[in-house]
Amino acid sequence: MKHIIHSSEDLGFALRAVRKSAKVRLDDLALTARVSKQTAVTLEKGMATVQLGKVLQLLKEVGLTLSVDLPESAVPALHRVQREALERSMGAPGSNPVKRSSVSSANIVDTGKGHA
Repeated sequence: MKHIIHSSEDLGFALRAVRKSAKVRLDDLALTARVSKQTAVTLEKGMATVQLGKVLQLLKEVGLTLSVDLPESAVPALHRVQREALERSMGAPGSNPVKRSSVSSANIVDTGKGHA
C-alpha cells in the first residue's frame, strides 16, 4: 500500500508500524541496520534530525522504500545530473573526479513514466 509522507513524524509512524507488525525489537532493528538504537528511537519519534543515510538504512531493513513524484519536465535534468555524477566518479577526461560517489549506472533508471 502506498502511504504519502508529509512529515518526519509520518515517516517515523510508518517505520514503527512496520517494525511492530513484524514483531522486531527496536534494538534488534538498529543492530541489523547498523545504526545506533538512539537513531532508531529518534526516527520513530518523528524527529527531523536523523541523517538521511541512516533513515534510508532503517527503511531498507524493514522493507520500506522512499520515492519522490518527479515532474515530467524534470526527468531530462535528472538524467543529465546522474550522468555527470557518474562521469565524475569514473574520472572521465575533462572532469573533476569525486572521491566518493554513490551514483552508478545501476542508479540511472528510466521507467518511461517520468519517475526514476
